[in-house]
Amino acid sequence: MSQELPPTITPESITGFRLINSRFPPISLFDDVADEDEFDALYELQTLTNPRLQTELGNLNLIRKAEIPFGIPGCSYATGPFTHVNPEGSRFSDGQYGVLYMGESIDTAIAEVAYHQSRYWQGVHGLDYDRLVFRGLKCKVGTMTLHDATTLSFGDTIYDADSYAASRSYGRRLYRAGSEGLRYHSVRKPGDTCWGLFTPRHVRSVIQTAHFEFIWNGEQISTVNKFTKA
Repeated sequence: MSQELPPTITPESITGFRLINSRFPPISLFDDVADEDEFDALYELQTLTNPRLQTELGNLNLIRKAEIPFGIPGCSYATGPFTHVNPEGSRFSDGQYGVLYMGESIDTAIAEVAYHQSRYWQGVHGLDYDRLVFRGLKCKVGTMTLHDATTLSFGDTIYDADSYAASRSYGRRLYRAGSEGLRYHSVRKPGDTCWGLFTPRHVRSVIQTAHFEFIWNGEQISTVNKFTKA
């Protein structure tokens, strides 16, 4: 892994795709307001009547409200990864900050999710069959500056298929340096490209496209079916 930060790129726009488990509904408060002032007013009101509000919103201390793209279609989908952070981390996060991951196509996103779901369910003994439903999301992102990790070879340690030690260290260095995100090689669908955004503020829309059914056969995700369109 290089000790230097990679070069930057500034794409005018990005279209990316991601999948989220359908059991996680959109966070209505993020979607119901146009700006930060409206959010603060409605948040104060709803805390009096909705005891589950904090659980729904996640940890607001993990993101500055100025970074939340209020008023866009799908604001909750853009913001959720930064308030509901997996404490166990991810490829480019140690669990202390959020990352919005996207693939260049829905097939890229499916490959990434299928791998991680297989790894998870392989640790659940005695489960011979399950059906998992995910929402497909199409993300539009405006101009932003990204570090380009595709300049590193696919053999670099940040692309290790099994260990995230190097990639988390790499992501942490970028995050602490104020990076807005990175472009990188997909590990689960070689040849494709992914993005990891450290902020949602440049996201312009996140639109649901379809639902996907993942079938667990007791050993792996054996089948993925697209079964409904939004």
